[in-house]
Amino acid sequence: MKTLYLECKMGAAGDMLMAALYELLPDQASFMEMMNHLIPGVRVTARRVITCGIAGTHMEVDIRGLQEDSCDLADGCLNNLFHEHEHEHEHEHEHEHKHEHEHKHTHHHTAPSDIAEILERLNVPEKVRRNAKAVYHRIAEAESLAHGVPVTQVHFHEVGALDAIIDVTGVCLAMELLHPDAVHVSPVHLGSGHVRCAHGVMPVPAPATAFLLKGIPCYSGEINGELCTPTGASLLAHFGEQFGPMPVMIPEKVGYGVGKKEFPAANCVRAFLGQSGDPAQTDIVELCCHIDDMTAEALSFASDRLMSRGALDISAAPITMKKGRPGVSLTILCRTADEGRMAQAVLEETTSNGVRARRCAKYILVPSLRTSETTYGPIRIKCADGMGIHREKPEYEDVASAAKKSGLPFQQVWNDIVRQM
Repeated sequence: MKTLYLECKMGAAGDMLMAALYELLPDQASFMEMMNHLIPGVRVTARRVITCGIAGTHMEVDIRGLQEDSCDLADGCLNNLFHEHEHEHEHEHEHEHKHEHEHKHTHHHTAPSDIAEILERLNVPEKVRRNAKAVYHRIAEAESLAHGVPVTQVHFHEVGALDAIIDVTGVCLAMELLHPDAVHVSPVHLGSGHVRCAHGVMPVPAPATAFLLKGIPCYSGEINGELCTPTGASLLAHFGEQFGPMPVMIPEKVGYGVGKKEFPAANCVRAFLGQSGDPAQTDIVELCCHIDDMTAEALSFASDRLMSRGALDISAAPITMKKGRPGVSLTILCRTADEGRMAQAVLEETTSNGVRARRCAKYILVPSLRTSETTYGPIRIKCADGMGIHREKPEYEDVASAAKKSGLPFQQVWNDIVRQM
């Protein structure tokens, strides 16, 4: 199966993970094109850099000409970003560049609702948006535990900055484009010492990072500094399925995502993409429950929540239950490592009092993604290969977007793209 292994010997941050995954992408130009049309005035640049003699990529985020970490979300900033000419920009923070290059910056608080509003406006596939929201939800829960306040009263500081939103979205988009069957993560190096943040000076790892890494192997070393950020920890916790040594695999690509700071050791996340095990077979868990007391709207909402919490697929079929009652058979597919967590999620999101689980062997065609240039612009093509079989079809979201822009019927655009593939 297609396996992604993330080596975090120098911790992890959002920009490092995005850069490492970027180096694995078959179509880097399309990725950068999408990233640079997410938010007006925000530009992402992939820079080739060297860390301790190793060549890698650093993702540089430029916000209206200001380097990353220099723009938080102040009141009135959100609408200005997406509607630049509607009203006067009302940023509360100041940036002064004197001859001595002094940098004055006032921190602002960003609520989870602000982040959710920005993510809703991004022109990305729905699954990317769901994953980004789930990553921020993890951070909000960790901040809630760390500071002893309800999730509704959490205010983001550094992780609420626009560059952090770009990092999270970029990682989620790259993961969607790579579409690995399994994601393994090494033990995470945390660093040591203290870090200064909006709340003051805190020990490494910062409290929110410590909560996010619960259940994940990690360690401190001799490097003085914060190596794993809350954003990096949340992304690892969300996408990582197994944590430990590198699995037996055949690497096909290796990516190096380089961080901003310089340390005695190479400051990078290393990503391996390749094949492990039998590429034609994998194991999954099938969770099933019968429900007769939820409305169609409530079931639809529950299904969306379960997908955002890690389900691979969900299906619902009408059934007749005892005493002739109409009901729904809800089936959720998940990875074997997620069985217990997803079973609990089903019980939390539905009215069912029980969930049946069975492990299934699944024969698969290995998925991949390529981009095709068409008269409608670049369109992603989903491919599947294995057992002497090759299949491909256009990505639905891209076709739907092209149909909306052109004002043509969906089926006509679909047929045109298929002829041009």
